[in-house]
Amino acid sequence: MASESEGADKKALLNELKIDRDEPASDGGKPTKWFVLIALIGGVVFGLWFLDLLSSGELLPVKTAVARASSSSPVGASVLDATGYVVARRQATVSSKATGKVVEVLIEEGVIVAKDQLLATLDDSIPRAQFELAESQLRSAEASLVEMRVAIKQAQLDLDRTQGLATRNLASKADLDRDSLSVEALIARLERAQKEIVVAERAMAVQRQVLDDMQIRAPFAGVVIAKAAQPGEMISPVSAGGGFTRTGICTIVDMDSLEIEVDVNESYINRVYTDQPVQVTLNAYPDDNYPAEVIAIIPAADRNKATVRVRVGLLERDARVLPDMGVRVAFLDEQADIEPVEAPAGVLVPSLGVGEDESGSFVVVVEGDTTARRSVRVAGEEGDRVRVLTELANGERIVASLAVENIDALKQGASVSIQR
Repeated sequence: MASESEGADKKALLNELKIDRDEPASDGGKPTKWFVLIALIGGVVFGLWFLDLLSSGELLPVKTAVARASSSSPVGASVLDATGYVVARRQATVSSKATGKVVEVLIEEGVIVAKDQLLATLDDSIPRAQFELAESQLRSAEASLVEMRVAIKQAQLDLDRTQGLATRNLASKADLDRDSLSVEALIARLERAQKEIVVAERAMAVQRQVLDDMQIRAPFAGVVIAKAAQPGEMISPVSAGGGFTRTGICTIVDMDSLEIEVDVNESYINRVYTDQPVQVTLNAYPDDNYPAEVIAIIPAADRNKATVRVRVGLLERDARVLPDMGVRVAFLDEQADIEPVEAPAGVLVPSLGVGEDESGSFVVVVEGDTTARRSVRVAGEEGDRVRVLTELANGERIVASLAVENIDALKQGASVSIQR
């Protein structure tokens, strides 16, 4: 009986779970419809994003090259070509004469300074106190000198009275000698006091110089290229205190003293002579040349490198010439031969960076992280490079080699990552 009742209960529960198809739908179904609509819209947006991701693909790794224009050169006047560096004949790391703590630094890198301009100040509390002490000692010596003169005047009056009494036999010879010697002793003390004043003045001058040395000034006019100390640091003219003591405030370069130093192979040094015309080209600005001349040939050779150092002076210079820049130097035969040739038109690019198709020659230009196909006109080959005459400017970046499997994607503007 118990099993039959349990079976009836289960059947009743199953009947309750059935859906009555005849019962009208209630308003509670509206939230479900809105949820389904939002889900459908989200699915469409996600599908469009996913399709766009598939069409874009991953970033293609490529190597690039920069289109470079040719520079002008002298008309067959070069008898020797060499490389060198810009150097400054007048350069100094400015330091202090004594060890002290930096209080204030008044310069920064790139600042133009004049001769004797104040660069930094050191803590002058002790030197100033010593100067004030020397000044007080000088004032004390000067006061002693006034007192000595008054004493001499009194001693001279006593001597005059004693001489008057001696003429009338009212004073002894001993009294006269004593007053006379007193005057001479006071005069000697006066001379000594005068010399002590000179010593005090010189001592005060020394202390004034020590006080002035707490102000670090520029030894010559120039440009600050390095700042080596900050307020609060210790500075010393010699290396001391390990890594906690600086040996300079800043480095100044006299830009008017810039020249070129070139190491010439000793086998070709016979082609170089003093006052020889030279043409200098900065590696950073290959399109511009600077006239120069040989200043001196250093009369010593480097046995390790088999070279002789040559100093070259710039006849013309602008703000682009900076210390330690690399240069190319052409030693010319005659001054009249310094006539530049117009640079060839177009730019040079790697040969592998120029492709061919049914439309003609083309390159793939890289702009940011995307590429674009660009038709060009090629003039000819120069070694492993090609001269491009049109549609490509100096400094633009292209794909260095088009011998890749994804060349079609590159021409259509694929996203790329540049390999260094």
